[in-house]
Amino acid sequence: MTWLAWRQLRAQLLVTGVALAVLAGYLVVLGTQLRDGHHDAVASCGDACGPALRALQSRYQGRVQLLDALLVLTPALLGMFWGAPLVARELETGTHRLVWNQSVSRHRWLAVRLAVVCTAAAAVTGLFSLLLTWAASPYDAVAGDRFTALLFGTRNVVPVAYTCCAVVLGALAGLVLRRTVPAMAVTALLFAAVQVAVPTLVRPHLVTPVHGSQTMTAETIRSLSFLGERAEVEGLRAPDVWVVSNSRLLTADGRTVDLDRYHGCLSGQFDVMAQCLAALDLHVDVAYQPGGRYWRFQWLESLLFLGAGLALAGLAMWRIRAA
Repeated sequence: MTWLAWRQLRAQLLVTGVALAVLAGYLVVLGTQLRDGHHDAVASCGDACGPALRALQSRYQGRVQLLDALLVLTPALLGMFWGAPLVARELETGTHRLVWNQSVSRHRWLAVRLAVVCTAAAAVTGLFSLLLTWAASPYDAVAGDRFTALLFGTRNVVPVAYTCCAVVLGALAGLVLRRTVPAMAVTALLFAAVQVAVPTLVRPHLVTPVHGSQTMTAETIRSLSFLGERAEVEGLRAPDVWVVSNSRLLTADGRTVDLDRYHGCLSGQFDVMAQCLAALDLHVDVAYQPGGRYWRFQWLESLLFLGAGLALAGLAMWRIRAA
């Protein structure tokens, strides 16, 4: 039974293996270039390495982000092209009548096929994630923000859990819809929704955040992405820290800054505005996740997706009785 499942997957494995080999070669070259560039930048910058390292980050940003986007799509693609046809193709062609009338029960048949496909898909994504994590590590060290949705979802162990969940979701969609193409479309839409919802709605609540305050210096104000009319602040960042939420601009006694004084600083050049706001002795209350919790979040989110995959597999086992 296991041999038959591998045999039915051999075409997909061959194509994916060739693509992965080419990608692995490119990642080895990219990782070597990044390490050489990082070494040269640190060796030549002396005590002021910030500009040199930011230049390195800017030079490789497009390539790293393109690879990140490809790895983000990989679980959904495997769910569509490996998971969705797993049962739907048998139901479309009618071969399920022959398969399920043999000595092997339909539950065992589905369990073995899910195990084989999930193992192969996890190996593909795991190798891709491992190579990308290694290759991009100098870039990630400069960026100093491992909790962003793109970096967190494309490094270390969570992509493997995403893939297992996506493959089982595809198999269940094919079992319910009984057509391969609609099952592929539903898998893509549902998993895309999950990949948007989890980082924004679930991940911030996996661990209770730490609360503190951040002094709004001129440099901090310059790094913000948005300042609102009512002293709202967006884009507050700190190295290797995930800022979950923050208050509006507050004075030293904890009250919202006087809006007339605040608006008075907003006119003029950006650097002058930043200096003016910094002179008001402002701060924001912050809820954040320290960088030391990174691996806790990796394992918790992995367990969340693996648990969802097991639940979907159980639902598929129940549903196949009526197929």
